[in-house]
Amino acid sequence: MDVLNQTRVTQFVFLGLTDNWVQEILFFMAFSAMYVLTLWGNILIMVTIVFTPCLSTPMYFFLSNLSFIDICHSSVTVPKMLEGLLFDRKTISCIAQLFFLHLFACAEILLLTIMAYDRYVAICAPLHYPNVNMRVCVQLVFVLWLVGTVHSLVQTFLTIRLPYCGPNVIDSYFCNVPPVIKLACTDTCLTGIPIVSNRGTISLSCFLALVASYTIILFSLRKQSAEGRRKALSTCLAHFMVVSLFFGPFSTDKLVSVFYTVVTPLLNPFIDTLRNEEIKSAMNFFSTFPEITVSPPKNPSI
Repeated sequence: MDVLNQTRVTQFVFLGLTDNWVQEILFFMAFSAMYVLTLWGNILIMVTIVFTPCLSTPMYFFLSNLSFIDICHSSVTVPKMLEGLLFDRKTISCIAQLFFLHLFACAEILLLTIMAYDRYVAICAPLHYPNVNMRVCVQLVFVLWLVGTVHSLVQTFLTIRLPYCGPNVIDSYFCNVPPVIKLACTDTCLTGIPIVSNRGTISLSCFLALVASYTIILFSLRKQSAEGRRKALSTCLAHFMVVSLFFGPFSTDKLVSVFYTVVTPLLNPFIDTLRNEEIKSAMNFFSTFPEITVSPPKNPSI
């Protein structure tokens, strides 16, 4: 039968994480708690940085943007997953989720690369770092959102233009390009080449830039004092741990996908906070800020 004469599939069905209702309840409780902690931790970092004047530096500006992206990235997949676990509603049109999933993933990988370059400037050119114009930082963030939007449009357009006229069941809990294009009722080789090339170019370029930045940083530490090396390594370690989580071994396994979409956005604020004395001090200041109490007026003496 001609593909064009077949009914086009517009709704996809998730298999989810499990079909055992007991496991679904346990997963729902665990992932709900993680999602709330993700929102709370990242919002706390953003508010602390915005309302603390001493944190008005490029590093903390980028860190607040990372927290924002983590909130958005997690919110693209987790609420729909929780809905499927609790109410057994596992259908989706995929277009919006595909677009925003790739938008925030691309924005995060680009931001991590920019943050690595920021650490390079701060450690290798410390005299010039205080003179960095915040306007340049804003422009870099604008560029990463622009590149992320273009990347996401390419991925989404190449995926949805394929004909889907047969099975509509996705063995996952969210829409991603590889499991979706497997359901297309046509040969996807020609479409898969630009999809993989687009994703691979961005990922490889950012990875090489990250490796180059940290290699130069490590070589430059040999010329610094022991105290300087300790401070530099402490500053870079948190960012390196976040990068390692993001660039870990890729897999389409559902449990690995849970790690990247649920656990990683939760770990980022804790990693950045626990190893950063300035943010911890700022948070302690807000927590110990004295409350303003208004006492009732005294009776005037007669």
